[in-house]
Amino acid sequence: MTTARTRREEIYHLAVTTGLASVEELSKHFNVTPSTIRRDLAQLHTEGKLARTYGGALPLGAHPEPSLRQRTGEAYEQKHAIAAWAAGQVRTGESVLLDGGSTVGALAHALRGSEALTITTPGVNTLQELQDAPGVVVNCLGGRFREVSQTFVGPLAEAALERMTFDRVFLGADAVTADDGLCEADHEQTRLKELMARRGEAVYVLADSSKLGKRPFHSWVRLPLPWTLVTDAGASEEQLALFRTAGVKVEVARLA
Repeated sequence: MTTARTRREEIYHLAVTTGLASVEELSKHFNVTPSTIRRDLAQLHTEGKLARTYGGALPLGAHPEPSLRQRTGEAYEQKHAIAAWAAGQVRTGESVLLDGGSTVGALAHALRGSEALTITTPGVNTLQELQDAPGVVVNCLGGRFREVSQTFVGPLAEAALERMTFDRVFLGADAVTADDGLCEADHEQTRLKELMARRGEAVYVLADSSKLGKRPFHSWVRLPLPWTLVTDAGASEEQLALFRTAGVKVEVARLA
C-alpha cells in the first residue's frame, strides 16, 4: 500500500513534469478519497512545493513550464484560427517541418486531409494526428524525450536536421518578442528551434496574442529575417507594430 509520503512525492513529480491533474483525477489515480488528496495538497503547500489553485495545485519554482495537456485547452479558438491560416499556405507536394506545441498540433490536425505531403516533426502530438493520414508521409526527429512538452530534443534530433531541408517550417513558442525572438523554458528546445529555422525556405511562428511581448523564461531563439508571425485578432496594433518595425512579416488570423 502506498504511504502518504510516497503519494505526496508522486503528486509533486506529476506537478513538475506533466502538469497536475484535478483533485478528482488524482483521487482515481491513487485510489483514495478526494479529501485525502486535498490533505496531501495542503501539506505540499505548507512545505512550499505547490501553490494551491481551484480544484488542484501548481508547482512553485521547480518547473513553471505548463504541460502540453494544459496548453492544449488554452486559447482554443485562436489557436485553431491560426492553424487554419497556416494550413492554407501549404501546397501539394511540399516538405514541411512542424514543431511541437499545441498550436502547431492544431495545424497538424488541419493538414490531415492533405495530399502528397512529407511532414517532419519532433512532436508526439503531430505524430498522433498524422499517423493514419493517407496523403502524408511522416518523419520523426528522434532524441531525448521531454515529457512536459511531448517533444524530442537534443543532439540526435539536431543531427537529423542537418540532412534535411524544408519548403516551410512552422514553429511554436512559449512567448515571443520583437527584439529577442522566441522564448522557451528549455535550452535544448531553443537550440533545436534555431536549427529548424535555418532549414526552411519560409519560416512561420504560430503564437496566439497572449504570448506576444511576454518573457516567462530565460532561453531565447533569435530568428534570422525574414520570418512571419502568425497571431490572432486579440493582438493590439501597438504590439504588431513592434514586430513590423523589426522587419518581421505579420499575419492576423481571424476567427471563423
